[in-house]
Amino acid sequence: MKSYRKVLTVNIPKRRAFVNITENVREALRESGIREGLCLVNAMNITASVFINDDESGLHHDFEVFLEKLAPEKPYSQYMHNGYEDNADAHIKRTVMGREVVVAVTAGELDFGTWEQIFYGEFDGMRNKRIMIKIIGE
Repeated sequence: MKSYRKVLTVNIPKRRAFVNITENVREALRESGIREGLCLVNAMNITASVFINDDESGLHHDFEVFLEKLAPEKPYSQYMHNGYEDNADAHIKRTVMGREVVVAVTAGELDFGTWEQIFYGEFDGMRNKRIMIKIIGE
């Protein structure tokens, strides 16, 4: 069994965003040479997420509205966590959207369902963050 690891560094220039990273993951899969196995994609920061969904701007807007209703950024004083930082809402949003995804690798390709894409969700941006891609298989 082979193992391949690649770390992407991102710096989103605003507090929140959804970024399609599917092509980055496909590139890592090609680099790995693995044809059959599993691909893990993991947000390496507690205020960011990796998830699978459709690449449709209206849906992304709906995510943003839903998450902001669920855990509004302001007022900062509503959260016990906020003191040194002002990102309690980002921690909650990450918990809802998830930490990582696992995708089957079949015949050297990501084995997606219809419309599935991999996204990085940023909830407390404007600094370097990491995304880890780990692929295992043959």
